[in-house]
Amino acid sequence: MDVRAQIVMVFNLDKCIGCHTCSISCKNIWTDRKGAEYMWWNNVETKPGVGYPRHWENQERFKGGWVVDGKSLKLKAMGKGPTLLNMFFQPNLPKIEEYYEPFDFDYGNLAGAKAGDDQPTARAFSQISGKPIEEIQGGPNWDDDLSGSQIYAAQDPNLQEKQVIDSYASMFMQYLPRICNHCLNPACAASCPSRAIYKRGEDGIVLVDQEVCKGWRFCTSACPYKKVYFNWDSGKAEKCIFCYPRVEGGQCNACAHSCVGRIRYVGVLLYDADGVEGAALKGDAELVQAHRNLILDPRDPAVRAAAKKNGISERWLDAAEKSPVYTLVKEFGLALPLHPEFRTVPMAYYIPSLSPVLSTWGDTHKLLEHGMIPALETLRVPVGYLASILSGGNREVIEEALKKLIALRVFMRSANLKKESDSAALAEAGLDAAAAKRLYRLFTLASYDERNVIPPQQREEQDPERRKQQGGFGILKKTGRGR
Repeated sequence: MDVRAQIVMVFNLDKCIGCHTCSISCKNIWTDRKGAEYMWWNNVETKPGVGYPRHWENQERFKGGWVVDGKSLKLKAMGKGPTLLNMFFQPNLPKIEEYYEPFDFDYGNLAGAKAGDDQPTARAFSQISGKPIEEIQGGPNWDDDLSGSQIYAAQDPNLQEKQVIDSYASMFMQYLPRICNHCLNPACAASCPSRAIYKRGEDGIVLVDQEVCKGWRFCTSACPYKKVYFNWDSGKAEKCIFCYPRVEGGQCNACAHSCVGRIRYVGVLLYDADGVEGAALKGDAELVQAHRNLILDPRDPAVRAAAKKNGISERWLDAAEKSPVYTLVKEFGLALPLHPEFRTVPMAYYIPSLSPVLSTWGDTHKLLEHGMIPALETLRVPVGYLASILSGGNREVIEEALKKLIALRVFMRSANLKKESDSAALAEAGLDAAAAKRLYRLFTLASYDERNVIPPQQREEQDPERRKQQGGFGILKKTGRGR
């Protein structure tokens, strides 16, 4: 058992209001410079939709992530031979149009234009070429709130039941915030010929060494989530750094700190690095359970002893015990990985969304026949759609999580109205009253320190050689690309 520590983020999709405050705070801090105009390390997408960059989920087009090759894994994009042949040309890269050509407006013309008969205007111009753009064709959230549009929603590869967007009565929409997943088996690191991308041993954050990066852009192709960007000015790869300067001081990420809906939880997970490759080799329907099996109980004496042997401090072990992430991912099984079938073993998890609760009674509510709180089989967001995004197509995993969320709503509504609660509904979902109250507090009343349990780094306690060794494991050890 090779115990490692990973800093992890969980997103509650039921609470995201799509305000993009997280994206703006990230943009202002990390990518407000030349060459990074189109980089959105944190972005919020409207689902169903094509996402950002457009169609990033279509790995037949972009060849990202890993595929199972017999009893081992291989990069979907290319092996060592094709990597050498394509060193100066990347056939699977998103084009700038699939992001958007970064633009600004010539505001100086409004004040500096010569006197004339016409009102001066601020024309759009490309921040890359400097040339005028006659018609803007895209932006970072171009399809924001257009979930009913046949142009965007119908092209979502997860939407198997196309008829649900054909009528107003069956349309649905949710927001999907995304950052780099800081995966346990990162395809970006394995694909880099320069070995510029590495995974930190002390907290699992995946970073790009700007001094080593040669700008080959294999990492952009290999990342199935398209969260590695190319700085066209510096010629270097850049990506979300999980706000490590903040995290090292025990503060949460800028996106989580600024989140209006308080949908984000940040904490520590302990996992068995020896099992990462085996977990990624599982069939699509088994991947979620394989993810959970990797996560270790921080209260287990054997786990704590192995963790200390690997240099994990007592402070980090205590944080792992109090981690809201462990509660949501492992203990209650509510938070699920984003597209586990890409086999990067992502370390960002999502609590699936529910249909809205009816606020009033009336004849205009079509869902009234199903009660104030809709039943699982009548939810507006199709279970198959959520399964395609969060469980590799495993509907049972999604249904288990949704049953717990629905039972929690029913239980707390009865409690708030001082009615007799239905303990049978909780029991059927695998919960009891104490568990329901814990989850209710975590979802609604939890303070900053309860939602974000981040131990500050004690780098003086870390063995430099051990930190370096801990960066590579699983498939990265075999390829020699771990740091």
